[in-house]
Amino acid sequence: MDKTLDMSKFEVGYNIPAALGMDEKDIQTPCLMVDLDALEKNIVTMRDLCAEMGVRHRVHGKMHKSVDIAKMQIELGAAVGVCCQKVSEAEAFARADIKDILVSNQVRDLAKIDRLAKIPLLGSRTIVCVDDINNVVELSAAAQKHGTTIEVLVEIDCGAGRCGVQFGEPVVIIAKEIVKAKNLVFAGIQAYQGAAQHVRNFEERKGHYDKAIAEVKYTVELLNQAEISCDIVGGAGTGSYYFEGNSGVFNEMQCGSYAFMDADYQRILDDKGQPISEFENALFILTSVMSHVKVDKAICDAGLKAQSVDSGLPIIFGRNDVEYIKCSDEHGVISDSKNVLQINEKLKLVPGHCDPTCNVHDWYVGVRGGKVECLWPITARGLAY
Repeated sequence: MDKTLDMSKFEVGYNIPAALGMDEKDIQTPCLMVDLDALEKNIVTMRDLCAEMGVRHRVHGKMHKSVDIAKMQIELGAAVGVCCQKVSEAEAFARADIKDILVSNQVRDLAKIDRLAKIPLLGSRTIVCVDDINNVVELSAAAQKHGTTIEVLVEIDCGAGRCGVQFGEPVVIIAKEIVKAKNLVFAGIQAYQGAAQHVRNFEERKGHYDKAIAEVKYTVELLNQAEISCDIVGGAGTGSYYFEGNSGVFNEMQCGSYAFMDADYQRILDDKGQPISEFENALFILTSVMSHVKVDKAICDAGLKAQSVDSGLPIIFGRNDVEYIKCSDEHGVISDSKNVLQINEKLKLVPGHCDPTCNVHDWYVGVRGGKVECLWPITARGLAY
């Protein structure tokens, strides 16, 4: 945890959910609990997979929004840096001494561009994505104003249908403008296919990435013909890293959810038709049973304000006798047909979608061997500018 935090200002049950050394059973709920053994195992597993594939790993900080976890991923997991989605998020990591940051998104508001151009002054390599020549002009002007250098990736729309230009010549046209622009450096290609990450069938998912990889390969070849080299050919996520990582085209993975895992990622299947299993559940919403007046159902204290349900309801970890079936603002409803749950019994929920769930909490409670080992502030929580 950040050594500059004055923990005397925090009180368990008021503004922090636990204290160091506390028994797991005494943690205040609802809160985010991290199994430290599982987290470390996931980080090492991805480190070794990337080494085996011969690619770099730039971890996605938007998933956990935590400087402490990012530093663990860099130190233990050999990550080269982090991705962020917003300028303020990137600033939070830069101010905490993360030295290599990619804003894997477009930045068009002039005030935000000005802030982006100052991030190198904090000592961090600063990279951003573009999909419009006009943005190149804006970034160059801001970098010149502050005497800094911004590295730039051209984003390709490789199937997500959001940001990004078409593959091939449109990328080369923008790359040439970046090369000519003052205080900018062309750093490569951003080619993240987010929409297909959660396609559950392996062959169908593979089809999306085969197409995307072919488009990226063709684009890199055109850039080489124009004598423009790519330091970064980036993309990939937890549901696809093995496609891009073994492609011989991509050289930098941008996986995020692998570190925590969530219920939705565990629904996608591998080439044998089995749920992906190389990563373990490390993140849980710890919740307590608060009411059981109905014989067949219990009510817990983790409702909508404790999680995001855009990818489905959470799963109760390690239990097949009870099921989380619906929620409202402050309550979760648990089917308990055998009437086995007790008042104040704690349950671990695996969230449906970890990223937005993390963003509604202030702290991670790191647990090992049934004891609270660390408290990590969610550094960039709510930083969406």
